[in-house]
Amino acid sequence: MKNPIKFLSFLIWLMPVALLAQSIDGKTVLQDIQYLSGDQLGGRKTLSEGNLVAREYIKERFKSQGLHSQFSDFTQFFNFKNEREGKFYENAANIVGFMPGSETDKLIVVMAHYDHIGQTDEVIFNGADDNASGVAALLSLSEYFSKNRPMHSMMFVALDAEEMGLQGAKALVNDFPFPIEQVVLNINMDMISRNDKNELYAVGTYHYPKLKPILEKVSQGKSPKLMLGHDQPNTGFEDWTMSSDHALFHKNNIPFIYFGVEDHQDYHQPTDTFENIHPEFYLGAVQLILDALIAFDKELIPLK
Repeated sequence: MKNPIKFLSFLIWLMPVALLAQSIDGKTVLQDIQYLSGDQLGGRKTLSEGNLVAREYIKERFKSQGLHSQFSDFTQFFNFKNEREGKFYENAANIVGFMPGSETDKLIVVMAHYDHIGQTDEVIFNGADDNASGVAALLSLSEYFSKNRPMHSMMFVALDAEEMGLQGAKALVNDFPFPIEQVVLNINMDMISRNDKNELYAVGTYHYPKLKPILEKVSQGKSPKLMLGHDQPNTGFEDWTMSSDHALFHKNNIPFIYFGVEDHQDYHQPTDTFENIHPEFYLGAVQLILDALIAFDKELIPLK
């Protein structure tokens, strides 16, 4: 632990939040993001030692939560060539947990990528916001629904090799264990732990407007402020429709919502560390995403 005094202040701040919002275990969320972005994981580049450690950490958590999986030992292996490096990667892995629904066999797929860009010489790119934040949130959401059975079946996926061209998402969609038409919604979380303007974006309602009123209702009066946008065509880099793993579901005409923040000065820098997340913002974001997922689970059944 690099800064125990700062972490203790997080926990002191967290106490009143825990009383107000019982749905997430904020202490565990903070411990998870701290561990996954620690120096000992070396930036989690695909197939690195730290990446394999993160893989096992997520897998063991899914097991302890009592989740099921359509893949042996929760692991979907895949191979790919990283064209940028001209290198072939064998046995990269998505970690897949599953909770059957109580009302329908239709699926909601919830995901976050656990890889990052690794290290150069002695410089570690810890990737706290990108994307230990999304993975810690994923573990919190799977924990909630393991104890509160959803109406839809839910698949919780920690994806590998996003940083190398969305390779884990490609493998998931290409080797999906159900007819892909059963998926009614994809939720992707990628960079959700900090924003100076207290804004969290929900991307996708331009393409799937039926999702908009659900998000507007659930986010009313909440912090952080939920912003809808970054999804209109012909806006260049301002359009995030294809910018992360949700793109593979969108290509298959599956509705998605991508939760994320605008880039900050530490994006893909060694300074993207646990010490630089905004804990109040982050825990509020995780709670808001959980609230949205609960609402989607209840309200999407009559929509499709």
